[in-house]
Amino acid sequence: MAQDALSKLLESRDWLMADGATGTNLFNMGLSSGEPPEFWNVDQAQNIRTLYKSAVDAGSDIFLTNTFGGNASRLKLHGAQGRVRELNRVGAAIGREIADAAGRIVVVAGSVGPTGEIFEPMGTLTHAVAVEMFHEQAEGLKEGGADVLWVETISAPEEYAAAAEAAKLAGMPWCGTMSFDTAGRTMMGTTSAAMTEMVEKLAYPPLAFGANCGVGSSDLMRTVMGFITAGTERPVIAKGNAGIPKYHDGHIHYDGTPELMGEYAVMARNAGARIIGGCCGTMPEHLRAMRRALEETPKGTPPSMDDIAAKLGAFSSASDGTGDTSGDPKRERRGRRG
Repeated sequence: MAQDALSKLLESRDWLMADGATGTNLFNMGLSSGEPPEFWNVDQAQNIRTLYKSAVDAGSDIFLTNTFGGNASRLKLHGAQGRVRELNRVGAAIGREIADAAGRIVVVAGSVGPTGEIFEPMGTLTHAVAVEMFHEQAEGLKEGGADVLWVETISAPEEYAAAAEAAKLAGMPWCGTMSFDTAGRTMMGTTSAAMTEMVEKLAYPPLAFGANCGVGSSDLMRTVMGFITAGTERPVIAKGNAGIPKYHDGHIHYDGTPELMGEYAVMARNAGARIIGGCCGTMPEHLRAMRRALEETPKGTPPSMDDIAAKLGAFSSASDGTGDTSGDPKRERRGRRG
């Protein structure tokens, strides 16, 4: 098989910039709460072109397709479980069109979010059904021309493993991030150290792995440092939110400025992350500041925890989740979107 675009870029560059938020940008274009963004791939294709192109124009080397909730389980909530292949194919095809017109190598990453269901024995989801759901989505993304699958915001190791198997069935390279939002752990109790170990045991491991979403960029940085400390040789992904969500005037607003996101991008690179992007609240102006900061700031030493807190804000919990049990899963899982 010819080498994939992401592997080529990783071989030739020290760092790559990913994109920002999908949800936040689409809400700003008029997507209403509760409406599946994936429908816009067909119904509002021009807005999806604008979304992808804004990331490319801001300097992203990788952008995610508008297919986060494009699995049968989530689409079933809208009576659209029969449209998985179509919505994913179209979401990726629009991406292919934008990437091919960029004049440089830009990676179309097929976004694959969680099923929203809980695995046996706590829930009813089986490994086989999860693999089937992810595989159906992967085939749609592959047909549309995605370069890699990008599994994100995962909480359960079982779900991560099912996505890996689906990527293998589809013959697609993949990347996968988990969301560490519960005192340094995922909602299902996984720590950064446990994730690093799990990734290496997979029969079909990802090209790169890491963390996305979560609480704020400080917490995300602490998790990234955890991956690096665990001694991984695999490229690490950092895709943090633009600050912390604040509610005002009837809207959720993320308080991270472009300057703050520039600081975060440089810190993530200095810590050892190879793929750096933003999650919720990250707009094109944040991405432009991140690209500029990465290009203009010489690589420095990895930041200390004090540096991170001083520049990006306080951690949301005293613990990073490793070596204690305070972050064991207590809360029920909730779906969310970038």
